[in-house]
Amino acid sequence: MPTADFSGKVALVTGASGGVGLRVAEALARGGATVVVNSRSEESARRTVERLATLSENVLAAVGDCENYDATVEVTRRAASVNGGIDLLVSAGAASRVLPRPFADMSSAELVDAFESRLLPRIFPVHAALPHMRERGGAVVMLCTDAARHATAGESIPGAVGASVILMTKVFAKEFARWRIRVNSVAMTLTSDTPSFDRIFGEDRTFSSKLFTKLAERFPSGRPPTAEEVASVVTFLVSEQSAQVTGQTVSVNGGLSFGGW
Repeated sequence: MPTADFSGKVALVTGASGGVGLRVAEALARGGATVVVNSRSEESARRTVERLATLSENVLAAVGDCENYDATVEVTRRAASVNGGIDLLVSAGAASRVLPRPFADMSSAELVDAFESRLLPRIFPVHAALPHMRERGGAVVMLCTDAARHATAGESIPGAVGASVILMTKVFAKEFARWRIRVNSVAMTLTSDTPSFDRIFGEDRTFSSKLFTKLAERFPSGRPPTAEEVASVVTFLVSEQSAQVTGQTVSVNGGLSFGGW
């Protein structure tokens, strides 16, 4: 992965203990940023800091569940305390407790749980980090799903949440421009080397495993994108190389589909 220069920047990466979040944290650490990694688990955060310590001495942990707003506020305060603010935010943590399944098969409680566990951890960090980003400006990237752009049976809730993130990306970019804060998103499809990938294919012939097994066979290159390939795009979007890019959602889907909004 190409290394951009992030010297002097404070970067907060939520969901940094695995998958794309971890790969982004690694790239930012290599680029010279002070990286604050977030995880819900003390143990996961500790392991992540130890792993990144081989790349940089400027890595800290901020433990907290970003589905809880008060906990998210504490996470952003921890990041801002390092050097008086936050320059870069990558909102990558939102592991849903409900796997894709047909809408009619979901209970009312699962509908609420699926929405909350996918959406709130994406947007709470943005809201909580804003007071720490306004004076310095910076860049925000949220992860979402390409299901937002292409209807797939069983992904009504992931798609709806992803569409919400895409629309909020546009609105945030307009609203935050006054503070010189750019906002973009990256829409993902099935991505290898992630906890979600392991979870889906660790299930024994569930709806999700059947759905994504068929999906995996359709990639033009013969394989899905890797977490590192997605992280390369995220890293570009928070770097000065993309200084004129804001309000955009980039799909990293290996050519599985095109178009969308």
